[in-house]
Amino acid sequence: MLQSDGRLACDNLTVSVNGRTLVSGLSVELAAGNFVCVLGTNGAGKTLTLHTLAGLRAPQAGHVFINDSRLDQLPRKAIARQLGLLLQLHDDAFPMTVMDTVLMGRYPHAALWNWSDKQAHELARNALNLLDLQGIENRIVTSLSGGERERVALATIMVQNPAIMLLDEPTNHLDPHHQLIVLDVLQNLAREGRIVATTVHNPALAMRYADFVLLLYGDGGWEYGPASELLEPERLQRMYKTPFDYFHDSNGGKSVLLPV
Repeated sequence: MLQSDGRLACDNLTVSVNGRTLVSGLSVELAAGNFVCVLGTNGAGKTLTLHTLAGLRAPQAGHVFINDSRLDQLPRKAIARQLGLLLQLHDDAFPMTVMDTVLMGRYPHAALWNWSDKQAHELARNALNLLDLQGIENRIVTSLSGGERERVALATIMVQNPAIMLLDEPTNHLDPHHQLIVLDVLQNLAREGRIVATTVHNPALAMRYADFVLLLYGDGGWEYGPASELLEPERLQRMYKTPFDYFHDSNGGKSVLLPV
């Protein structure tokens, strides 16, 4: 069950690194119930923008808000009850089982590290099953493949059960079958009333799943709006510096944008 409704917004947000402005004056509000994809080239600021929205780094300018509160004025545990962030890299310092790793997601909601209750285990098993990870609960996380570990990290965020989910390349290391499984799960989580925003590298997947997209051009420029309007060849060519065109399946179904 969803913990609570959430609102994530930023006002005049500027993201910079080493004196270079990647995103300038970003002012958007991410709406509950929508699946948002963030696209841009390598180095365009996708990860840094997610980290800034999650409060892991300070913006060069502007502010981030959860509901009506400024993010930088909230305690980290209060943020964690509302917002979950999936990182690109997962550092396993201890040889924990998959189940114990996933149960770590309950920490923001538990007192004195007491999260191993029946409901938490049920949430964990359900998340693992949805991500095609059933039967690996007792394996050590360091024995997993990259794709399995990525899905375990996502299961941990699902057990955290935040109203806002920011996900940095959740399809990283995944084969096509499991990419679609993960994106189906994320789309359903958004439909339940969450804010779900994820970075992706494949515009065709964004066309298939996204309600809205945030395009980052890497020079400070950005665009935010409905995926059906912004995902078109001219914009993608400007962003990726390579031509794109529409391709249609043999049955005349949905078209996809692919580089040409």
